[in-house]
Amino acid sequence: MITKTLKSVAFLGIFLFMVSCGESTDTVESGTYQGTIEEVEASKDEIYVKTDDNKTLELYFKETTELTRNGSTVDFSELKEGQKVEVEVEKVGKRLDPISVKIME
Repeated sequence: MITKTLKSVAFLGIFLFMVSCGESTDTVESGTYQGTIEEVEASKDEIYVKTDDNKTLELYFKETTELTRNGSTVDFSELKEGQKVEVEVEKVGKRLDPISVKIME
């Protein structure tokens, strides 16, 4: 009985830890996707994009990531929650590297 209780408590603890560790993200194939910025974490140069097909992409900007609006390069600080974007990503293992991000609005 005690063993069953301990297993249940351990499972519940692991489950709650996984749920509370942040947003669930998806891995997609390399390509171009359109969506909306759900979150901007400026301190990490990171954004979360909800694609038009309801997938959440976690993108850490690299020095080589191109960020543009109307064809002109812009600073990371231009990114805001709710903006429509088009992202080109490269899948590297389970990670998505953003090649380019275009602000569509």
